[in-house]
Amino acid sequence: MTYNSRLINCLQLSFWLWGLISGIFSPISAQSVYIPLNQDVYHWIERYEIKSGRFNNKLHTHLKPYQRQYVAKMADSTWASLDNLSAQDRFNLEYLRNDNWEWSDSAQNESRKPIFKTIYRKKSDFFHYQDQNFDLHLNPVFYGFVGREQNVSETPYLNSRGLEIRGMIKRKIGFYTYFTDNQATFPTYITDKITALDAVPNEGYYKRTPGRNGVDFLTARGYVTFAAVKDLLHVQFGYDKNQIGNGYRSMILSDFSSNYLFLKLNTNVWKLNYQNLFAQLTAEKLNADGFYPQKFMALHHLSINITKNFNLGVFEAIMFNRGDSSTIRGYELRYMIPLIFYRSIEQQAGSPDNANLGLDFKWNFLNRFSLYGQILIDEFVLSEIRNGDGWRGNKHAAQIGFKYIDFAGINNLDLQAELNLARPYTYSHNFRYAEYSNYNQPLAHPLGANFYEMIGIVRYQPLRRLNLTAKAIYARYGADNGTNTNFGGNIFLNNTVNTQLYGNKIGQGVRTNLMFLDLTATWQIKHNLFVDLKQIVRRLDSEIDARDKNTFYTSVAIRMNIPQRLYEF
Repeated sequence: MTYNSRLINCLQLSFWLWGLISGIFSPISAQSVYIPLNQDVYHWIERYEIKSGRFNNKLHTHLKPYQRQYVAKMADSTWASLDNLSAQDRFNLEYLRNDNWEWSDSAQNESRKPIFKTIYRKKSDFFHYQDQNFDLHLNPVFYGFVGREQNVSETPYLNSRGLEIRGMIKRKIGFYTYFTDNQATFPTYITDKITALDAVPNEGYYKRTPGRNGVDFLTARGYVTFAAVKDLLHVQFGYDKNQIGNGYRSMILSDFSSNYLFLKLNTNVWKLNYQNLFAQLTAEKLNADGFYPQKFMALHHLSINITKNFNLGVFEAIMFNRGDSSTIRGYELRYMIPLIFYRSIEQQAGSPDNANLGLDFKWNFLNRFSLYGQILIDEFVLSEIRNGDGWRGNKHAAQIGFKYIDFAGINNLDLQAELNLARPYTYSHNFRYAEYSNYNQPLAHPLGANFYEMIGIVRYQPLRRLNLTAKAIYARYGADNGTNTNFGGNIFLNNTVNTQLYGNKIGQGVRTNLMFLDLTATWQIKHNLFVDLKQIVRRLDSEIDARDKNTFYTSVAIRMNIPQRLYEF
């Protein structure tokens, strides 16, 4: 290894450790960990933000995950300030307060009959310990389902077991770790996706189960967090996922891909939130030598609450790689500057890096409605758009969505409608490992690019412990028809090879229609112990008849301290 290679490695290591060192020697203040990404729980949090009629300057809800301390304070204030809460709403708020009881002023989390006077002394924790210097929460994790797929002899199942630990040291440094061991046989459409990606969706690496069409994989997350400047600068360093957006999907950054290493800085000042995210990702897994190529991402997002109920955000992200599987890789140090325009840095370096920028917004109004959206620009030339010739380089994605809570005055009946689209070749690049992806999976939308998508969601909570959810997803996208074609949907292909320069439009290629229906009934037995009854109907209709596939799948699941596993593609 050369001197320059050692220098690059040392600088890269110094970058990842900078946050930890600065936190240890800074006058840090109280700091919590984050609530794991969870569509059901996060819907409640966003619902009560809409009902309150105003944003919380410390909880910008389009930046996920959420800190526990701010969710607890939101739940406390909502309970105290709103008089028209239903019994279901009060149950949900009590859940949020109990789940984050170390930060709540009014949690009612004491168990009546703890086991051996030690286990479940709190309703939300299998075991906890707390004194002035140390706070510890330990919970088992379990997810088991068994299902039936029509016209398929093999029985789909999932068996996940693990452990979740979180806590604080002197309420200054937060820590979190999560681990599960998983064995599964999925429905056919998920198995096909695993084969296509060479990765389990949302996870990554896996092993095939001998003798049957199953997989075995591990899931691990962990991080430390602290406030480097009291209530202003929060630092998180670890291995997990992040998400940006107000919608069911995200065209900027979603939780679809595998976990990744990152350093995140969140700066809260006045009505502003400025987030820096520096990440090390797994690039396209093409080699079989046991070492997967790495690449990097730098992303910053500025969010401002312009009024009490209108938020606007702008972001920029850049994807880059400094080598391949046979050379030393290093982080581009110029991208570490917290306040700078990445595109300018890329141009000055003469690099082939992939830059994306755009904006998002949210408008909550009348304590019932929310209008939100995103625009992502991968590449943009105004003159080419005016020409209307379908230039290949005009690559962008967009989202518009609407939420209506307590529809028609019916308590806890919430509706959501969303439209997403991405032009051909969006998120892709002409330099290998610069596409917008992680571990063979898109970092934004599961479909990649070259699609329209419409989503409708109905959520109803008729009883405190019962939640009913119906989802309808329709997408039209253009697929490739062979190994030497690239119509712009596969973000891993070089966007200058086997393509046409003009005449491109969304849905070009092999026209494919996807209809996905999901009906789920969830019963909460005890705190964070759920039973799910699920029915999935999926229909894939392609111009190439051999690609047509229909799925009719029924399952029942029991899960503890883990959100639903969703495979909605």
